[in-house]
Amino acid sequence: MVKVEQFIERAVEEIKQKAGDEKVVVALSGGVDSSVCAMLAARAIGENLIPIYVDTGLMRKGESERICEVFCDLGVKRVNAADEFFAALKGITDPEEKRKVIGERFIRIFEREAKATGAKYLLQGTIYPDRIESEGGIKSHHNVGGMPLDMMFEQVIEPLRDLYKDEVRDVAGGLDLPAEIQHRMPFPGPGLAVRVLGEVTPDKIAVVREANAIVEDELVERYQPWQCFAALLGRGTGVKGDIRCFGWVVAVRAVNSRDGMTADPMEVPFDDLVRIAGRIASEIAEVSRVVYDITPKPPATIEYE
Repeated sequence: MVKVEQFIERAVEEIKQKAGDEKVVVALSGGVDSSVCAMLAARAIGENLIPIYVDTGLMRKGESERICEVFCDLGVKRVNAADEFFAALKGITDPEEKRKVIGERFIRIFEREAKATGAKYLLQGTIYPDRIESEGGIKSHHNVGGMPLDMMFEQVIEPLRDLYKDEVRDVAGGLDLPAEIQHRMPFPGPGLAVRVLGEVTPDKIAVVREANAIVEDELVERYQPWQCFAALLGRGTGVKGDIRCFGWVVAVRAVNSRDGMTADPMEVPFDDLVRIAGRIASEIAEVSRVVYDITPKPPATIEYE
């Protein structure tokens, strides 16, 4: 396990040495990884920190507003880029291509912000499992294998590159980050795009966003899973109001894990699953059926893409 205070001292010193007197764009998503990076950078370089939150249009319900509220003291800038991301994703169905397109779009936005402020470096919250899965060919994380090779940044600073998720949470505690950030469930950098199988559209994202909110509402406080969410699988027939419908199939997934490298499905009581399915199917008109995913990792990954 990481020795928190020693790690914080080393990471702050590393950022100081690498950044010097230059401005640094910090990719702040609100997750524990990027939040820890932002706080380390704030200690290291102060006013030379430029925290950027990119609202991709692929975020969870109410997430963008809450993240900007939590980090307002850091002067976080919110970039509304939903139209850019949906345009870039149009017609793309392959998961790897989807991640690479999203990764490149993030970088281009950060480059624009860097050019406007004179920043030369990018700091991001890449952790060890991101590197393992990208380099091992499991899937390209948007901040590793999904990043374009041609970037204007002179250097990418990754102070958490050797830490696992549970270690990052320990560091978050050492930095006195709010509990809602320290213990925030992992959420993929590409957002809800990797919870929609096939092409990503605003309509599909709207459905999975509402379904995801219901799953979190029902499971997070009651069972405290390592991660839980809803994903949009495809279409299936159903009956609503005595009329045949051809609606979306939503998968519910809830897992426990220590570091994300392996995961076990949660044994959610059947009555709770029935209630979740009932809420999703009744509150979201476009959904015709709900299934529960009991596959561990491996052979499955936690996210669907």
